[in-house]
Amino acid sequence: MDIGFIGLGKMGLPMARRLIEVKHQLIVFDTRQEAIDQLVKLGAQAATSPKDVADRTETVMASLPSLKASLEVATGKDGVIEGKKVKRFVDLSTVGSQMAVKIHDILQKRNIVQIDSPVSGGVTGAEKGTLAVMVSGPKADYEAVKPALDVIGKVFLISTKPGAGQTMKLANNFLSATAMVATSEAVVMGVKSGLDPKVMIDVINAGSGMNTASRDKFPRSVLPRSFDFGFATGLMVKDVRLAVEEMRSLGLSMEVAEAVGRLWEAVIRDQGPESDFTAAIKPIEKAAGVVVGGKGGVMGK
Repeated sequence: MDIGFIGLGKMGLPMARRLIEVKHQLIVFDTRQEAIDQLVKLGAQAATSPKDVADRTETVMASLPSLKASLEVATGKDGVIEGKKVKRFVDLSTVGSQMAVKIHDILQKRNIVQIDSPVSGGVTGAEKGTLAVMVSGPKADYEAVKPALDVIGKVFLISTKPGAGQTMKLANNFLSATAMVATSEAVVMGVKSGLDPKVMIDVINAGSGMNTASRDKFPRSVLPRSFDFGFATGLMVKDVRLAVEEMRSLGLSMEVAEAVGRLWEAVIRDQGPESDFTAAIKPIEKAAGVVVGGKGGVMGK
């Protein structure tokens, strides 16, 4: 099928590439020409703006880094909303349910269907096509885009309610964020008392404490001190803030969420928004006076 794809960053580029590889016809746009050029070499057609994409295809997908970017691409000047051919806007970004509903309501006035479709699984999942794809939108439009979404990962129809996919994504990423900082505190505790972090992670992964941070992030990016898992601290903090806002809007008790939120605010202050989110352990190490991992799993002051 013909698909427009806007946003060719760390997540968008591999998703778009997979769609090209299975012979979907892509029309692509990004603010970085080099990203467009990579996909044109694989057979994509280049566009000059989101409007240009939406002038040329009925289905437009977007993978964007911020709420502002999603709103502007969808509804702003030269945005998707001004396209002559577009019928549906599939937003793969994480923007929170309130922004998803806002975009939905604006596009609806132009008879454009918004399909809320955030993804989870990181850069590795985007490259392998193993993302969790959380869709909310009309069933007919869901069925129309599902063959393309199946290329990206495992697709779940969350609801026909606007924004429901975002709520699911925020619940998921809140748990991921919690696992990262909680595992960091646990391992730092052990290292401070003299335990080997590599042995700790092996034990945790064989026991009831196993989680996505201990299973994936620590062996790949924390213990080797590479901090290169592929997801920015700024994006994780954005997701945690959105989750806390959503919980607050629902009148929920948020003792754990608020504590996790404070930890991630400390991480972004200490490491900066462009750091890899696995660097969340660094301010915890600094406060304890230890370093976890390194060559041979060395730890010390």
